[in-house]
Amino acid sequence: MRSAYASALSATIGFIPLHAVWALGIPLWADEGKFRDWYAQGGSPYLLILCVMAVLAGILALSLVRPWGLVFPRWVPLVSGRRVPHRTLATTAFAVSAFLLGYTAWAAWRLATDFSDDGIFSPWIVVYGIPQFLVWGIGLVLAAWSYRTRAAVSRVGCRAGR
Repeated sequence: MRSAYASALSATIGFIPLHAVWALGIPLWADEGKFRDWYAQGGSPYLLILCVMAVLAGILALSLVRPWGLVFPRWVPLVSGRRVPHRTLATTAFAVSAFLLGYTAWAAWRLATDFSDDGIFSPWIVVYGIPQFLVWGIGLVLAAWSYRTRAAVSRVGCRAGR
């Protein structure tokens, strides 16, 4: 449960504030000239989409430990009260965590091989991002593993009770 909450907090509180600042056009820890050009060419919608995706990733993490990750809540049209497809949810969580951890490894490699100020954002952003992405990705994979185990036990219990 702690892993899921840590992942959700990392996705939302760790990721969104800085990206929201950038989405508002504030070049915090960025080369102002390069940032302005990038921002004018579609940087804001890109950052807003990333923020929405981070919220969805936080919801995904929480769905692995909350009751609505097992059975759809009453307010969800068409599927209310039905069991959530456990394999789909677990597979999605494993895929997202694999992407996050792969991206983190790539960012760490880039940081180690090319620590330069030539880009839009300061390379020090990666120093902030690596631990945050590790918490996000590792927390999500641990929560998904736990969810998958609990869902398997739940399925066996349902079959035995019939």
